[in-house]
Amino acid sequence: MRKIVASAHLSLDGVMQGQGSAEDDPSGGFDLGGWSSPFSDEDGLAALIGLLGSPGTPNDLLIGRKTYDIFAAFWPTASDDAGGKPLNDATKYVASRGQPTLAWGPSVPIEGDAAEGVSAIKEGNGPDLQVHGSGNLIQTLLRHNLVDEFRLWVFPVVIGSGKRLFADGTIPAGLKLVDSKISTTGVVIGTYEPAGELTTGSFA
Repeated sequence: MRKIVASAHLSLDGVMQGQGSAEDDPSGGFDLGGWSSPFSDEDGLAALIGLLGSPGTPNDLLIGRKTYDIFAAFWPTASDDAGGKPLNDATKYVASRGQPTLAWGPSVPIEGDAAEGVSAIKEGNGPDLQVHGSGNLIQTLLRHNLVDEFRLWVFPVVIGSGKRLFADGTIPAGLKLVDSKISTTGVVIGTYEPAGELTTGSFA
């Protein structure tokens, strides 16, 4: 079985919308796009490249249509040093409600119900499936308990509004921190694994 790793850049209050640039996702009137860019450094880049896999054995991508379009506009011309080759070589599994033309290959559309399609892909053989951005797709994966690992970059900013990774309706659950590091710009990079049901207690 293949592992699904969900990666996200988050503000301290959990917002993931528009982290890369103003053009990423202005839906809902969101006008603070690009909030993660001032915190870029070598530590963050190394962590991201390590997540993508090596050029010879890249991890595959599991992404939504909007994220696919954003990536396809940039990565085909990016340098190998910036992680371009693993992303360009990876198979991209794309969840979309329509029938898009997927010119940035190799790409495979997920047809029909997204959760059922992802479950079938997960049952097969192959490298890890990396989820980047893709806020709507991640909500589907969370509802169906399909994420095996979270890689979260938490930035020292508070945004106040916007799409969140763990949005309203998220199923309560426990997580286990298995690795962490702090970048030179104060970004906390944590790796978490599901740890079963949420447990509660009392200090009394």
